[in-house]
Order: sequence, then structure tokens, then C-alpha cells
Amino acid sequence: MRKTLQSPGSGIGAFTASGHRRCLAFSDLNLNPSIFVYNYPELELMCELKGKTKLGYTALAMCDTGPYLVCASSMPDHTITLCAVDLPATDGSVIESEANLCHMVSGKLTHLGPQMPISAVAGLSGDRADNFVEGFLLCVNPDTLLVSVLYKPHTELTPTDDSETSLQEGSFQSLVLQDCNLFAAGMSVREAGDVQLWALDDGFCMGFISLQTHVTSMACCPIAQYVVVGTATGDVLVVEMTTKQKPRLVHRVHLYHVPVDHLVFDQGGNFLITGASDSRMFVLNARPSKGFEIIGWIEAPGAIVSLSTQYLKESKQVKVLVLCNKTEREINEGNLLLLLTLFVQQITDSTGCVDAYGRLCKDVLHSCLYEIPHSLCSCVLAINKIFGYCQQRKVLQSFSIPKSGEKPSNAQEAVHLILEKEAGGHLLSPAFLQLSPHQTWLAVVGRDGLLRICEISTMDRYVQLQCHSCWQGGVGSVCFAPDSQTLITTGLRDGSLVCSRLRLRLSGAGRANAATQYAQSVHDSFESVVSSENTILSKMTDWNPQTQSLTRCSSFHPGEGKMSHEDEQEENYFVSPTSFTWLDGKLDAVLQEETQQYAETKKNLRKNIKVLRDTIKAMMEENESLPDMEKLEHQEFNLDVEEQQRLQLEGEQEVTRVKKEIEMENLAKCYQREILKKECWDSMQIKGKAIKAFHSENEVKNYPMKERTEKELEELQRVETMRQIEQEDSQLQEMILNTISGEKENEEEEDSKTESPALTGSLSALYGGVNPHLYSQFNLHIREQKINQITLLKDIIYKVKSTFNKEFEAVYKQKDQEINRLREKNKRIAEIMTELDLSETLWEPILTDNECPERALTVTDSEIKVEKYLTPKQKEKEEKLREEEERQRLAAKSDNTRDQALNVMMGGVLELKKEDVLRMEVPQPEFMSKPELQWMEEERKSFKEFEKKAKELNEEKEKYKKTLETEMKKLLTSIKEATQMFDEKLTTLFERKVKSEMVIYQEELKIANLVHSIQTEEEILSREKQLSLKLEKARTVKNEIGEELKKHKEIVDEFREEYDNTVAEDKLLDKGFRKEFFDVPGHIIDQLYKLYKRRPRVQRMKTQTENNQFKEGGLLGTAPSDGLSLMMKAMEELDAPENMPEGLDLVVWERFCMARRTKVESEQKVKLKALTLAEMQAFLQRRTDEDEKAHLEIKNLIDELNSLCEEMMRFRLDSMVQIVLQQGQVEVEAGDFIADYTDALLIHRKVIEDLNSTIRALGDQKIASMVECKDFRKGIIQQEWDHRRMRMQLEDLSNKARDIQTLRITQEIQDYLNETSNDNRVLKQLTTLETTFDLQKTTHQKKVETCKKQIKHLDRQGVQMQEKNAALDLKVADMEITVAERRNIYEALAMGDNQETEAERNYQDIILRKKLLNIAGAQSEEILILRAELEKLRMKNFPSLSQLHYN
Repeated sequence: MRKTLQSPGSGIGAFTASGHRRCLAFSDLNLNPSIFVYNYPELELMCELKGKTKLGYTALAMCDTGPYLVCASSMPDHTITLCAVDLPATDGSVIESEANLCHMVSGKLTHLGPQMPISAVAGLSGDRADNFVEGFLLCVNPDTLLVSVLYKPHTELTPTDDSETSLQEGSFQSLVLQDCNLFAAGMSVREAGDVQLWALDDGFCMGFISLQTHVTSMACCPIAQYVVVGTATGDVLVVEMTTKQKPRLVHRVHLYHVPVDHLVFDQGGNFLITGASDSRMFVLNARPSKGFEIIGWIEAPGAIVSLSTQYLKESKQVKVLVLCNKTEREINEGNLLLLLTLFVQQITDSTGCVDAYGRLCKDVLHSCLYEIPHSLCSCVLAINKIFGYCQQRKVLQSFSIPKSGEKPSNAQEAVHLILEKEAGGHLLSPAFLQLSPHQTWLAVVGRDGLLRICEISTMDRYVQLQCHSCWQGGVGSVCFAPDSQTLITTGLRDGSLVCSRLRLRLSGAGRANAATQYAQSVHDSFESVVSSENTILSKMTDWNPQTQSLTRCSSFHPGEGKMSHEDEQEENYFVSPTSFTWLDGKLDAVLQEETQQYAETKKNLRKNIKVLRDTIKAMMEENESLPDMEKLEHQEFNLDVEEQQRLQLEGEQEVTRVKKEIEMENLAKCYQREILKKECWDSMQIKGKAIKAFHSENEVKNYPMKERTEKELEELQRVETMRQIEQEDSQLQEMILNTISGEKENEEEEDSKTESPALTGSLSALYGGVNPHLYSQFNLHIREQKINQITLLKDIIYKVKSTFNKEFEAVYKQKDQEINRLREKNKRIAEIMTELDLSETLWEPILTDNECPERALTVTDSEIKVEKYLTPKQKEKEEKLREEEERQRLAAKSDNTRDQALNVMMGGVLELKKEDVLRMEVPQPEFMSKPELQWMEEERKSFKEFEKKAKELNEEKEKYKKTLETEMKKLLTSIKEATQMFDEKLTTLFERKVKSEMVIYQEELKIANLVHSIQTEEEILSREKQLSLKLEKARTVKNEIGEELKKHKEIVDEFREEYDNTVAEDKLLDKGFRKEFFDVPGHIIDQLYKLYKRRPRVQRMKTQTENNQFKEGGLLGTAPSDGLSLMMKAMEELDAPENMPEGLDLVVWERFCMARRTKVESEQKVKLKALTLAEMQAFLQRRTDEDEKAHLEIKNLIDELNSLCEEMMRFRLDSMVQIVLQQGQVEVEAGDFIADYTDALLIHRKVIEDLNSTIRALGDQKIASMVECKDFRKGIIQQEWDHRRMRMQLEDLSNKARDIQTLRITQEIQDYLNETSNDNRVLKQLTTLETTFDLQKTTHQKKVETCKKQIKHLDRQGVQMQEKNAALDLKVADMEITVAERRNIYEALAMGDNQETEAERNYQDIILRKKLLNIAGAQSEEILILRAELEKLRMKNFPSLSQLHYN
């Protein structure tokens, strides 16, 4: 099953998922991105998290144990944020909230203790704990257990930082605009250097040309339809675009050995200026009518970072701004600005504007050097202003050019520019600037993908558009259209072009008209020039390296019949553009001219030098033949002694420098060695080493241990002393209790005092880790006890390691002794092998580097592979020692004449030993040299004695050899047995090491549990402190609210009383109306009363908006007075005499109007006070609610504090106990790695043993009953088997009786039955057999004799046949020669016949194959016809399935 989820944002950035939580999260690719959290597999949006990250997130991770998500952001924030992810509410609504870190009280303690909030775990208190919401990065010191909070660590780049974000280049390298067309140069994997022409109206690619090179820059000429392209090989290519569908390459010039980074035309179309990293700028004539000639070059003060131009039409000057970098470390930024002023008339008309090397003279240009405070990555030149972008500070800067800026070129001192204005820049750098054609708007693009456009006068206000994604490198370049209202941007790595157009409001219509008018004026001014230049451009031929020299000669030098030497050099360059640049050609021409000019002088100098060399050589040869007293040293023949001394001095200085560097390096290494040795070797009380087995790869290492410090020993002594006091005190208390209770159950108490290893939690007592002062695991409740227990456990670990190290040292010494014994035995074996003349390699083990780690601290001569350098003094000293040793050796040799004589006479010994038997020989008598026939009788006797002695000596030698061989075998066997025994002992030590490791891990586990318990207790105390502070603050707030509430109640009561009085006064006015007009008739008084109650319609009064109506200004608002004035104005209409009833006096009417006005004022006053009272009561109610809320918060804090205290008490009493159990005592099923003991129970061993005894008894009963059933079943099976056996016997006997009855009686059977005696029958058989044997023996002898005769006959025939075969072999040899000759003749004659025969045979085979194919085709057709007939017959004879179905 596959599901697809569409991102609600602009894409998917960082992604993470949690299988345990069943949810996934991802970020989008927008600016200020969000994080979306979905559940799985429903894929429903759980929540959307909005952070403060500006660009994007680089990584996300979800917690499996809690609803938390951590995210890491990229530049420029560099933050790590922890967020809480809440699940949807029950009604399905999405809840967005921050992490709720309050303490939730649970009724059940986990095995790790109560769960505390993160602020308590961090050890924070006060305001820092209250503000701990967003998730901070904590730094914990493990030694002091102090916690510090890292609040969002930012990585900010200061102006002095050298760090920079490295972004790779993408597909589009450059772009330019001309009229309504777009030229874009791209670089891709398959297509190299494609220049493409795009239409801006529909985005259609109108044409392209493949340059087959890497494009680095591009520019478009404003006065002709061509594009210049810079390449990575240093070439500048001119591509003609008059025919838009078919661009052509019409010109090429090689200017640099490095890539061409910058190409810029001035706005007047006069010059093309190029720039590269080698600090040279070339100025080319931009007009095709001039053949794109190179005018000259200018040297910049450093690597060129950026170029910008400005054309002054009135003065016909071109200003060029060059951003340079003096340092060679980074060429992407620069802090030097070179402002050049080129005079168009002088450069184009004058022929002497350059020197012989092609460099522009100082007379035709002015320059000024500026220095800026911060390095820029891009800059543009405006009218009397310079705009640049600082990558380090990420700001846009502007500078004013001083009026004294135009100085002659000899003023090389840099002028410091003062920063005029600064505005914020892009989040990602670097950024690039582009000025609009009418010099008013500035466009800035950056790696964040944003395009910003602002006016040069107000850089702070700008419009921006997200053109490209920052994940794809952002914007690579930007360009304005001629109307300054259309912009094109290229992506750095996304391979896209984005066309944007400014939409100006009505207020900006004037600016748009100004830009359009400027573009139209430029177009009108260039119209005639563009037409003429395009005509010349279209007539240019395609550039060709082979024919370019002829083309240039015929096109641009029509009146010359012969090219100059300089032109020839230039044309030779064009033939091979990659060999020499244009400047190299100029230099070569100058060198050739100088060579021709000074050729005679050079020739004379060479001749004089040769004569002088020959003279000195003759003098040196003559000097060699002179006596030593008259010889001169070779240095006296040196004519330039000063140069020789200078070179020697430089060599000595270089040697001294290198020697000093080596000495400092060696000193640093020696210091590092001493530090490492001090920290890792000298400080170790027991050095780490190993023991390796003799016959296996088994290796056992000891425990490297440092000596305990005085502080640790004092702490251990303090703890042990305190424990002794506590133990003695507890013993005294037990004695007192036992005395009071009558000393009952003494035995049980003694047993309970000694805990078993299972309860102590480790087996350290069995491996040397004994400490009687340890606390019982069931009595560790106080923090100080746990800390003391940790100290004692560390001491136990130290003792266990020390005990093992002692055993290790004993085994190590034993191996050393074994090796020494083995060497002695090998020495004896070597002597025996020498006596027996055996050449075998003896096995002699040595200690490895792990067994002798001190070898690493010493360097032997064999480890040094280079030759040792010796000073002259050291060489002299070694030579003297060598001579002294040789002298002593010769003296010892000359004094040893006695030993030499002894060796000659008696083999170097005075008496013969048994070991010399093998070297003994019996001397031969002298007569043995004579022939044996000449021996005398005595000589023969002497020979016999010689043989006897020789035989005895040989026997003795053999006995001695066997004795030596037996001894050697015993020695080898003893060596093998001793080493094998040692290996067994080492295996035992290895097992001991494994168990010691187990014990150490058990103790370390207890320490870890205690440390966790202490930390949890500290967290609880920290939480308690925090809750106490909150409670104190809440009580303070409650008291303040109570006092304020009491004060407000008094004010409200007073105002209510005032309101009641006002209402009563208003009612009295209503009641006293008739009394006041008692003199008016009754029918008129009723009309007046109606008019008295009548009110005009006016706008209602607005209620006051002040929250606190108890302020003085709350009752003095302007709204009530405005309402009253409006009412009074409206009452004037009612007070008019026209509304007076008939028959009423005017004086009474006026009095009536005054009374009615008084009534209206009273009613307005009542309304005002009623509104004020309502608002005051609402305000008082809010304060009352706040008081109740504060009271409830205090109650909750008190409850939480009480529950926390209860949990702390429970946690202290419910200690974690480590128990050691055997494998059979654990009944929990093991999982994949660790068994789950969450629901496990610890049961006393006696309960299990009783249960096992009951189960065993029941099992025995069951087995007894099963045996009884088995025996009974066995009897049944036995009886059934006997019954079947008897039935089978009965059946067998019946078959035998039947066979006897049906048996056929033959003559032999009758004879056998009739013969009464068996012996007679046997005798008859024996007689018959003897007769048969005699007959067969006689026949066999006859056959043997016949075979012998045949063999003799065959032997005779074989001899005859061999003789015939020999004769035939001779004939066969002759016949083979004859046959070979005849075969050659026959083959030579029959070759032609064979070819005809072979062709005929092939023809017949083809005809036969064709016939067979025809027969096979006919037969196949017949088979098909027969098969069809068969199918028809089958269909007739058998019904179909459908017929069967319906039938």
C-alpha cells in the first residue's frame, strides 16, 4: 500500500519520523519556514510549528519517549530549538501551544524515580526556571555538577573573520540584455558553453551557438548586435547576433592565461574592458568597424574583484571603477578602489597612446586610488557615488567620491573613503549589485534567492521578490533591460531564468516615464551608429584558426601588400591561441627588436667570455700538473668572489634556519612526549601491561591504576571512621534492646547480621573487595549515606583491581621465569644439535610490546631508518673509539699463543670428555696406503685390530647419539609441557579477570544507581525550592490584590451611595412637576407633562474604554460632556415658541423650558453615573476573579508542594536494591536483549522450595501410577502377542499338512524312503563322486599337455613372424618414401580435378537439399490436411461441452 502526501508549503526540506510515536515531521523551503507534524498512517496534520528561523532547517529529530521535537537551523541563526508537539483535541481541532513543563504528580513511582520537569533537571530556580520554555542547550560540568545554560548560540561573522560560506556555481554563468532579447550563457554536463538567445515576450529560445568551452563571463555591446564571451582558457569570443536564428563566432582573441572573470562595455559603446585575477585590464575598441582592436592594457593594484563603468556624454569620458584585492589569500573580496578616467578622443585618435609593451600611457588616462574601511564583494559606479556590498557585515554601503578624485596617475597614495550610508543586506552572502541604465535604481541579489530594488537616494526602502530558492544557491546574476523596468535573474544551480517587471503605482508613474524617456533617448542617439556597425558586423566571416590571418589581413589592411613584424607576431598568435597571449606576442616582438638592435654587441660579449673561459680552463689544467707547494686552490680561480660568498652565506643562513626549525620541532615533540609520559605513565602507580599465551592468541591485561590522592584517602578515612562510630553505636543499642527483651532469638539475630552475596548485590567479597563498613542496601535513605556508600564502593573496586593485579604480577613473573628456563633448555638443545650436525630453527618466545610497554618510551637504533647525522666532533670521537677497539683486539690476538697451540695439539682441551666422542677418529695404519697383496702378516693383524677399534668406536658413537637424541626429546617435551601448563594457568587468570570485571561492573552499577538517586533527590529539592518561591510570589500577589480589592470595594460603595442620591433627586423633580406649575389649568398641565417627558433624538453616548475606572481621569472624559451638549442643542428646537401649547403664557413656557432642561440634565447625570457604576462593578468583578484565581493558584501550589514532599519521602524509603541471583532463580523470559522486569515479583526462596517439594511429591505419585499402568498394559500386550504367535503356528502347521498331502512322489524320493540305512546311501554317493573326480583329473592333464604343445608352436611362429616383420619394416620404409613421392605427384595432378569434383558434389548437395525441402513442405501440408480431417471427425464423434451442458 502506497500513500502520497502533498506538502502544504513550497517543498520538503528536513525530514524525520518516529515509529514509536507514529508520526512524521518535515519543514518547508520558504523563508521563515514552518514545521508540519503529521500522524501516520492517517497522514492528518497534527500541528504546525512556527519558529524564528529565517532561511531553513538543516535537521529534525523526534523523541520516542515524549512529545518533543528538536530542530537545528542553518545560516544565519545557527540555533538548536526544543519544541513540544501536542496531539489534536477530542473535537479534532489543532492545538498549538508551547511546552508545558509543569510538574505532573503521578500516583506510581517508576524504577527511575519521579518524573521532574526539565527546569528541575537542569537545576534552575527563580526566573530562569520560569522562563525555561523553549528548550535550551545545557552545559553540565561532571566534576562540580554545575549546570550552565547556553541561550541559542549564534555564529556571527565579525569584520575580522575569514570564514565564508562556500557555495558552488550552478548552470547559468552570466546574462545580458539588448532591446527586447535576452542572451544567456550556460554550462551543463552534456553541452559545454551554449550561448542562447531568448525572447522576453514569450520566453522562446530564438537561437543558440555551442562554443565548446567553459564560459565564465558575458557582455552585450550597446551599439551593435553582438555578444562578447569570456572563457576559462583566457579567450574573449565575439558572437554576431544580427541573424537571431543563427549566431556566428566572428572573432577570438587570447588575452589571459587565467579565466576571464569580467567583461564590461561603457554606456557609450566606445570600449570593452576585461578583467581577471592577474590584475591586468585590457581595453578593446568596441566598434566592429575597428576590427575589435586591442588598444592597450592597464595594471591594477591587485586581483580584480569587480568592474563598473560610467560614460559622460558631454565630456566624452569613460570612468572605470575597479575593485581590487591586494592580498592573495581571497580574491572574492577587496578593499581597494581604483577610479580610472579614459578620454575617448585621445585614445581612439592618437597612435602613441601606448608604449612598446602595449600599456596605456599615463597621459591618456587619470587614476585615483581609494581605500575603504571594510572589504566589498561587489560595487557599482554612479554619479559621484560608489555603492558596494560588504559580505562580512551583510550590509549595503554607499560612498561619496571627493571632488579631488581626479588626480594624475602618479598619485599612488590611497585616499580613505568615509562611509556615507549603510542599509541592511541579504541573509546569505555574497551579494551582487547592478545599476539601472538611467543611474537611478539599484538592484541587489544574493544567495538567499531574493531580488531587491531600491533608489540610490533611499537605500533603506526597497521592494523585493523571491526569484530563486536559497537551497539551490540563490541568484547567480541580474541584469536590467534598457527601459530599467524589466529585470532578468539567473539561478546559481537551479538552471532557470526568471523575468520580473516592476509594477509602479500612480505615484511612481513619473519615475517610470523618466526611465522610458531615457531609454528612448539612448536608442535615438545610437540609431545611426547601430545601423552602420551592424552592416559591417554582418559582413564579417566566421572565425577560423587556419584562415584568420588572411582574413584579418584582407579585411583590415587592404592597402598594405606586406604585413609588419608586429602584425605577423599577432597573426601567428591567432593560429595557436592557447600558446601565447596578445601580451606575450607584444613582449616577444620587443625582445626580437632588442635582439636585432644589440646582436653585434651580444656576439662580441659571447666571444670574449669564451676566450676568458678557455684561458681559465688552461690555467686550471696547468695548476693540476704543478707540485703541491705551487698549486693554487680552486676558489682562487673564481672571478666573482663576492657572488660566491653571497651564495655561501645564503646557504649557511638557510641551513641555520632549517636547523632551528628542526630543533624547535624536536623540542615541541619532546615537550609533548614529556607531558604524555607524565600524565599517562609516570602518574600510574601500576602500569598497564598484558600477558600473552605461548601457544594461542589469548591475552590478559591488568588494571592500570593511579595512586590515590591524599584527598581521596582522607575522605575514605573519614567515612570509615564515621561508619565505625555508627556501627558501634548500633551495636550498643542492640545490646540494650536485647537486654530489655530477654535476649530472645539470639541465633536468628546473628544470622541476620551477616548478609548473603545475593542481598549485598555483588560478589566482591569473593575477589578481594571486602569492606566491613558498607551500608546495607536496605538502609540507604539519606543523601549523606548514599555519598558515603559511593566512596566505600569505589574503595571496593580499588581493592578488587589491586587483588587481581597481584595475581597478574605473579603470573607475569612466572612467564619471565619460564622464558629464562626455556632459553637455558634451548641453549642445551642447540649444543646437542651442533654435535648431531642438525640445522633446525628453535622456537624461542620473547615478550611482546604489550607485555613490555616501557619499550614505547625508548627508541632503538633499528627503529631509525634514516642515516644518523654526526657532527665533526662526534665523528672524530667515534673514529677514536673504533681505533681503540681494533688495537685491543689485535693485542688480545697476539697474546693468545698458548690457546692456539692447545687447539692445534689437543683440540683446545687438556683432557678428553665424553662429549668429544663424536669427534674421535681411530688413526689408520700407514701400510693401508699399500695394496693389500703387499701386506705382511703383522700388518694384517694390525688391520684387524684397527677394524675392531673402529667398530667399537662407531658403536660408542651410536650409543652417544641415541643418548643425545633422547635428551633433546626430553627437553623439547619438557618445554612443551611447561608452556602448556602456563597457558592453562593463564586461562585460569583470564577467567578470574572476567569474574573480576563482572564484580567491578556490579559495583559500578550500584554507584550509578546511587548517583541517579542523588541526582533525582537534588531535582526534587530544586523543584521544591522553585515551588516555594512560586508560592511566596503568589502569596505576595494575593496580598496586593486583596488590599487593592478592599480599597476598590470602598470606592464602589461610596459611588453607589452617590448614585442612589442622584436617582432620588431625579425622582423628586418628576414628582414636583405639578406642584411647580400649580397655577396652570389642568388640561394644559397634561400637555405640558407630555412635553416634559418628550426627548429629542440624538446620537447615543459612547461608553468609556478605560479598564480602571478608579483613576481620576476615568470620570472626566469628554464623551459625557459632548453628549450633554448635543442634547442641549437638540432641546433648543423643542424650546422654540412654536411648540408652546395654545393658551399658555410665554413666561410660564420659559419657566417650563428651564424645568425641562433641569430634568434633562438630571437624567443625563443619572445615566452617566449608572454607566460609571456598571463599569466600576465590572472592574471590581475582574479584580475579584483575579483574587480567586490567585487563591486557587496558592492552593494548587500548596497541594503540589505537599505531594512533592510525599513523593520525596516515598522515594527515599523506596530504595533501589541490587540483588544477585543465579540463573535458575530467574523465571522471567528473556527478550531480544534484556529481560523486562516491570511486572516481575521477588519471592522468598523458601516459598519456591516448598512449592517445588509439593510438585516433586505429586510428580512421584504420578510416576508410580504411570509405572503401574505401564506394567498392567505390558501384561495385556504380552498375552496378545502369545495369542498371535499360537495362531500363526496353527496356520503354519495347517500349511505343512496341506503340502504333504499334495506332494508328488518321484523315483529318488521313493528310493530315499525305501532305503532303511542311511550309511549305505552315503557310501554310494562317495563312490560315484570319486569316479567322477578321477575322470575329470585325467581329462585335465590331457588338456594341459595339449596347451603346452600349442604354446611351443605359437612361440616358434612368433619368432618367425618377428623375422618377417623386420624385413617388412625395411620394405615399408622404402615404400613410404615412394608413396610420399607419388602422393605429391598425384596431388599436383589431381588438384584441378578435385576442384571440379568438389563443385559438382556441392551442386548435387544443394539440389538434394532443395528436393528434401520440397518433400518436407509437401508432407507438412499433407499432415495439416490430415490433422484438419481428424479434427472434423473428432468433432462429429464427440459432443462439445456446451451440448453436454444443455443436454
